[in-house]
Amino acid sequence: MTLRIIATGGTFDKHYNELNGVLGFAESHLPEVIARSRMTIPVELQVVSLLDSLEMQDSDRQNVLAACQAASEKQIVIVHGTDTMRETAEVLGAATSDKTIVFTGAMIPYEIANSDALFNFGFACAAAQMLPPGVYVAMNGKVFTWDNVTKNRAAGVFQAL
Repeated sequence: MTLRIIATGGTFDKHYNELNGVLGFAESHLPEVIARSRMTIPVELQVVSLLDSLEMQDSDRQNVLAACQAASEKQIVIVHGTDTMRETAEVLGAATSDKTIVFTGAMIPYEIANSDALFNFGFACAAAQMLPPGVYVAMNGKVFTWDNVTKNRAAGVFQAL
């Protein structure tokens, strides 16, 4: 079994620019995250985009869907920005039935101290291997179906509707 990891950007993959104090994108952190996690299952990394999820358009969501549909793997983890993760999960949830797709992300960028990125990534990888086919969101130690999740911005967590 191979696990497909799809990167779309989001806070997880943001880099801190020490010169101007801005968070932005350079390259994905996921090769380092995969190595650091010491996973023993084969993984296939695919970078679809590196966007803040607030900048994602319908065409970007269709690109994520197309990547999932084209994947030969049946277990997929999508690293996505948390602000519109639910919207992209809805697109996939309505169109995908034979694969287990798990969305995850981070509230604090991977390269910043006390980030939740590594935990969320590992948790999502485990969930993708254990859950039945469907589309899920795995954040902060909880798993939600795509149609029963919302981001509580005030508390900084995901919760059931």
